[in-house]
Amino acid sequence: MEIINSSLLRTIIIDDEAPVRETLTRLLVLHCPQVKLIGEAGSVADGLKLIRDLHPQLVLLDISMGDGTGFDLLRQVETIDFKVIFITAYEKYAVQAFKYAAVDFLLKPINPEELADAVKRAEILVQEHFNTQFQALEENLRSDFRQKKKIVLKTLENIYLVDMQNITLCESDGCYTIIHTIAGDHIMVSRTLHEFDLMFSEQGFYRVHKSYLINLLQIKRFEKQEGGYVILNDDHRIPVASRKREELMELFEKLAK
Repeated sequence: MEIINSSLLRTIIIDDEAPVRETLTRLLVLHCPQVKLIGEAGSVADGLKLIRDLHPQLVLLDISMGDGTGFDLLRQVETIDFKVIFITAYEKYAVQAFKYAAVDFLLKPINPEELADAVKRAEILVQEHFNTQFQALEENLRSDFRQKKKIVLKTLENIYLVDMQNITLCESDGCYTIIHTIAGDHIMVSRTLHEFDLMFSEQGFYRVHKSYLINLLQIKRFEKQEGGYVILNDDHRIPVASRKREELMELFEKLAK
């Protein structure tokens, strides 16, 4: 008689490529001892049936399949009461959108360490958080570059869904970043300012100083004294690093056109 460890994460794989399912199965056995694989499917239709029949806690879900997408599948699930790690071979699915939504995804071919890390994060993910993250992901994938995007910000106590255009300033605090919003919120997130700089650099944000990343649309004026300061609409006074001043002036000119 088999003894089942109830603490194991009951997991299914949904991917239309049999070799990918085989690779994921092998990697889960080798690198994810906290997982118990309970089934696999090769299509949206079969995957939906498997979810309804087996009630998994974690789903490794391919984005693009022959009869639809992983998003199509999730929209048909009455209640998403399981964690999801998306699998894709296509970077065209807006890697940035996944990062903004803080949703875990893996690019094919699967990297064992990235898979193990994603499973560990799934273990501690609060289910309501995933539902919020999936909402943000869908909205971001529907929007184009010029439209507003949403970002998920997680703290120890809460999860926030914030329009990027409503962020005025990102401020470094060691290994943490404080996100300032138009509404006056100060949200401390366990991510470095460098990470936000990489994510936001093409979305109208500029790092004027080692400790500050600002929303260019929130600039009220530039003060030349004492090396230079940017004054934001909420009256934050942000120092500008000397090496950033000339580039910032060029950005001002572009915004004025």
